[in-house]
Amino acid sequence: MHGRPRRPAKPEDDEAASAKAAKLRDLQAQVLHNHHARTYTKESIGLSFKLLETNPEAYTAWNYRKLALQHNVKELSDPQAIKSAIDDELRVAEVALRQNPKSYGAWYHRKWLLNQKLAPVDFKYELGLLDKLLKVDARNFHGWNYRRFLARFMGLPDDEELKYTMDKISDNFSNYSAWHNRSILLSNLLIQQSKGFESKQKIFSEEFELVTQALFTDPSDQSGWFYHLWLLAQTSSPDNPQLIASWPSNAAKLSFSFIKEKAEQHTLSSVWSRTVPIVLYFNEPVKGLNHSSVNLKSDLEFGKDIQWRPLTMADSGYSKCWATYLQITNECSSLQEYSVEMSIPCSDDIVSRSGSNYNCPVHFTFYIELISNNAAQGLDTFDKPVAWNCSDSFQSHGNRDPIPLDLLNITSALVEHDSDWHFERLSEEIDLFRELADDNSKFGKLTLARLLLACAAIKSRGRSLIERKGYCEEALGLFTDLIHLDPSHKQYYEDERSLALMDKLTCDMETFTKHCSVQVQPNSAPLHHVQFRRLSVTRIGFAERLLWVQMLDLSHNSLRSVEGLEALQRLVFLNISNNQISSFTALEPLTKIISLKVLDLSFNEIGAHSIDTARYICPSPFSHKTEASEAFEEYQEVNNINVTEYWDAILFFRSLKLAQLDIRGNAVASKDGFRTLVVTLIPCLKWFDGEVPLRSWAILVVSRLTM
Repeated sequence: MHGRPRRPAKPEDDEAASAKAAKLRDLQAQVLHNHHARTYTKESIGLSFKLLETNPEAYTAWNYRKLALQHNVKELSDPQAIKSAIDDELRVAEVALRQNPKSYGAWYHRKWLLNQKLAPVDFKYELGLLDKLLKVDARNFHGWNYRRFLARFMGLPDDEELKYTMDKISDNFSNYSAWHNRSILLSNLLIQQSKGFESKQKIFSEEFELVTQALFTDPSDQSGWFYHLWLLAQTSSPDNPQLIASWPSNAAKLSFSFIKEKAEQHTLSSVWSRTVPIVLYFNEPVKGLNHSSVNLKSDLEFGKDIQWRPLTMADSGYSKCWATYLQITNECSSLQEYSVEMSIPCSDDIVSRSGSNYNCPVHFTFYIELISNNAAQGLDTFDKPVAWNCSDSFQSHGNRDPIPLDLLNITSALVEHDSDWHFERLSEEIDLFRELADDNSKFGKLTLARLLLACAAIKSRGRSLIERKGYCEEALGLFTDLIHLDPSHKQYYEDERSLALMDKLTCDMETFTKHCSVQVQPNSAPLHHVQFRRLSVTRIGFAERLLWVQMLDLSHNSLRSVEGLEALQRLVFLNISNNQISSFTALEPLTKIISLKVLDLSFNEIGAHSIDTARYICPSPFSHKTEASEAFEEYQEVNNINVTEYWDAILFFRSLKLAQLDIRGNAVASKDGFRTLVVTLIPCLKWFDGEVPLRSWAILVVSRLTM
């Protein structure tokens, strides 16, 4: 581990291991018997010591000794006798640590003893013992964790501990634990604005110089590279969460055709009928969006309390993207326009994972035009399957409706006063790493690529677009080199390359509009269409720039997931055919798009892989989620359907209201009962693989389920 080669076992080692195992089994049986019998005599406690001396990882023995100490201390009244009992336990833990300096049980036992506060603590001895153990292995994270515990217990100032990390780093640049502890201490000192740590610019400049020395001394060591990555994140990111995009955008004018009668589920009118999605996109995951932290004011009548929900696959409550849905109750007999004012003041409710509060207030207004059913034109009822070939049923609709790219950005809120020194510092780092350029250094190339993309992000705040594109293009070249240089991490580099490419393609109107058009079908309103085909993209990025998209073509790429698309709450048509999607769980983000009507999944790899790496990020029988259990119970009695085999398909399709689905070319499509199951799960489906689905059996099943 950590670059230290393993030594192959010798025959005599095997014999010694067998003898040790036999002794351990005997001791463990005796200790377990005493534990169950609650026998806390001197002899039985001595047996537990023998076991721990041989095997410090015997957790039952540690727990037994805790119970024994608590039991025996009750009978002691002399403080010196209590101290003697505590010292005995500390010695046992020390013996175990000398045997195995990374024993979880021994370190925890030692902390537990000090936390009991039954006797004075010899902190000088504790720190001395810790120093000896860290000399055995300076990267022992258990020891460093114990040092942090002692520092809190003793009330040692963070700046003194920072000096200690400097001593350890000076001894050996390859001390990952010292670098890690340094990052924790610096974060605390900067947040507290401690004396000498008021200026981030000064501190981070000094830290960059320090870690650069380490990197140039030994470019092959990972410790310094990870610390440099942490410094880069601190320098290139704002201190507080910020709103970077929204839909509707400021000054946007939206037109909706509302009809009094309930629209059929398979028409475009049902997509927009009396429901207006509002999406807020932040630069980092936040929580705490509610009716008090986000203010809405309008003459429109909303049918119920506005509830904000995070658009994320995780259950943490944090998300970059948040959405709510305005249920409009107004009746209109003619064309009417209403304004909706939205403001997000400084708030203690909206907070990031790091604990930073939202302190960048924004205010914007958009307009909703309601068109009565008399004024509304005919809406598409999907009488024909949607074709993705633009030369067939879709035609370009020109520029009658300009694509609102610029309006998405909340640019005025993003410009920081100190971004100049951020950019200057990162530019200096780029120059240094270009000097360090080594065709065989994967860390050097990766760090240079990250620096370039960080500068590109800062350039987005009102600076030269040409320079930004230059940074992105250079980073793309570096990721291409890394894919060949370090094939074991190929997928990671492909994902990072995809993000850089998406940034380059969407960062300005001139480049972006080459991939955009306004498409129209007969009897349908124009749809904003974006096409990113055949780009070798493996990951979707910069979704905040796509919030307005209604029709998206990502076909003929290498996508393994659709994470990020959940932010596109206006999306109606999606083509992700000819990609590398291997399971329905990888499509889970699509279940959060309430407007989705047409989905092309054809010629992916769904059902072709026995191992599903995405299954634990979505509700499933394996994660014991309520919705998964309910779905299983609902479809358990469906005849001729293997519910166990298709659990992921059930959980995916039951959440969608599709009018058209294409799934041909996937291994799962040819399995018995699958097509029948899909038609059962999506009763509003009008087109399945280009054909009208057979419904006789499905209708019978649905009627049975609803009885």
